[in-house]
Amino acid sequence: MLTERERKAAASVSAKEFEPRIVVFACNWCAYAGADLAGVSRIQYPPTTRIIRVMCSSRIDPTFVLRAFL
Repeated sequence: MLTERERKAAASVSAKEFEPRIVVFACNWCAYAGADLAGVSRIQYPPTTRIIRVMCSSRIDPTFVLRAFL
């Protein structure tokens, strides 16, 4: 069952203007250090990428992943 917000989001995106949104859940103890080093090294990535630091990647609830795109 889709919410009104999900319906509006789906209707506003057509196949021509699709640009992926990338959400990275980075573990504080390993993956986040790599993402930080990429920033310090001025490595560019798309502006639609978001990095979310979490204390441990094993603590990520699947609901967080689904809600990240709404």
